[in-house]
Amino acid sequence: MIYFITGGERSGKSSYAQSLALSLSNTPKYVATSRIWGDDHRKRIDRHIADRDERWTSIEEEKILASVIKTNDVAVIDCVTLWLTNFYVDTKNDIEKSLELAKIEFNKLLDIDATIIIISNEIGMGVHAQTEVGRKFTELQGWMNQHIAKHANKATMMVSGIPLTLK
Repeated sequence: MIYFITGGERSGKSSYAQSLALSLSNTPKYVATSRIWGDDHRKRIDRHIADRDERWTSIEEEKILASVIKTNDVAVIDCVTLWLTNFYVDTKNDIEKSLELAKIEFNKLLDIDATIIIISNEIGMGVHAQTEVGRKFTELQGWMNQHIAKHANKATMMVSGIPLTLK
């Protein structure tokens, strides 16, 4: 089962995803996709880990998500935007290659008999990116969101803390 949860910044996506995971399992996994960009970032990540209680298993995985999700797991992947950033940086901002690699990795999740809750951002609905790199990334994010939503069993958009069912 794939749940796709999308929305704007601070729309309530993570809280909703975590509540959903806890309603499905007493021992969910939290898969963080963020690359560690420095000491301040590491402190922020450590605070997020501390915010979750002992029921959670926290895993950091930058790209190969299927390697950390096993049969019967309930896992929250947070988030597609940071995950895509890793591909985008590693391919030197090549959106076609990044999209190809991300789709290959996402498609591996479809073969795992698990409940996977995927959080993403709708960055194309906000302020228009001022740089070409930013505009290209917005396109990458939109295309990957479409791919995930197409394959998800359920899709929810968060708006001001309110879940809106898309499918």
